[in-house]
Amino acid sequence: MKILILGAGKMGSFFTDLLSFDHEVAVLESDPKRMRFIYNALRLEKAEQVKEFAPELVINCVTLNYTIEAFKTVLPYLQPYCIISDIASVKTNLKEFYKTCGFPYVSTHPMFGPTFANLGNLEKENTIIISESDHLGKVFFKDLYAKLKLNIFEYSFEEHDRVVAYSLGIPFASTMVFAAIMKHQDAPGTTFKRHMKIARGLLSEDDYLLTEILFNPRTPRQIDRIQEELSALQEIIKNKDTAAMKEYLTKIRHNIS
Repeated sequence: MKILILGAGKMGSFFTDLLSFDHEVAVLESDPKRMRFIYNALRLEKAEQVKEFAPELVINCVTLNYTIEAFKTVLPYLQPYCIISDIASVKTNLKEFYKTCGFPYVSTHPMFGPTFANLGNLEKENTIIISESDHLGKVFFKDLYAKLKLNIFEYSFEEHDRVVAYSLGIPFASTMVFAAIMKHQDAPGTTFKRHMKIARGLLSEDDYLLTEILFNPRTPRQIDRIQEELSALQEIIKNKDTAAMKEYLTKIRHNIS
């Protein structure tokens, strides 16, 4: 299969490495420095070159704020049968885009990234495939993700963004608050160091990605839940209420069991 990857960042490079030995892959990237470690794939620097390559599938891996723009750049050079796809973390505007683009599409979201995941062993990681996607696109990605032994879930656009608000919005916001009150520690404990490692990893991500996860219309309710729990915990601590603390610990242990 002829596959075009848009963007040679972390995930673009991951998909290129993953697919280039079984398919004919080309990578479109305007920054030549990002192409330094791309091998076994055709390197494209201009959208006009896409026409000659004639891909059957496009995987859009550019940063979230440029996802739709990147699609619009290459659409004029694609054959009508070409399937276009994205791996965006927030799907809010993509649903409307796909309705009017005129191309078959498949939207997925690998729920892992190079910052924290072990890309050599993804058995415990998850991925989402959007249920409204076209059949052939879903078949391709289901097969691909199954080979990686990922846990595959199928959600609608709406369900996806609701899940992301919970599973990414809560840890992102909690980690940011931890980092916001941070000060240097000469002798940090193990738990502190683990939190710090997570914070550094999270804050190495693209600013727009972090912003869009938190600006997801469904995230504010999750932030409210964090504030509600902090208020409840603060009240218990302020009152030194041992019975209430025991009850609280029992509740949260049950939540993570």
